[in-house]
Amino acid sequence: MTQIELKAFRSVLENRRTELGAGGGNRQALAIDTSPEDLDRIQQASERDLAMRLLEGNSSRLREVQVALDRLDAGVFGICVDCEEPISPKRLAAVPWASYCIVCQETADREREEPWSDTEGSLEIAA
Repeated sequence: MTQIELKAFRSVLENRRTELGAGGGNRQALAIDTSPEDLDRIQQASERDLAMRLLEGNSSRLREVQVALDRLDAGVFGICVDCEEPISPKRLAAVPWASYCIVCQETADREREEPWSDTEGSLEIAA
């Protein structure tokens, strides 16, 4: 990857870090309000749950962006952390904080969705 491409990725990642750090989500939506009405309490709980999911998502993405910037500093940006092959430029253009090539990412996603599949055959039921 050329120095110009690396600078462009650094700029994109730093801008994304700033957006995620500044926006960070609406923490005021997490405040617990009390209401005598059941429907109001249900609505407020739903809004709190949504705000927590958004904050968690932003926090997770912020960590991914910071790891990508650390990888840039270490000179290993654009290299898959699993197979150590180059990550495709198309993937990096779409997801600049990607740490895995598409094949390794799909494998990691499958394992995350089905964590029991590795041990499924080795489980024995005691009678």
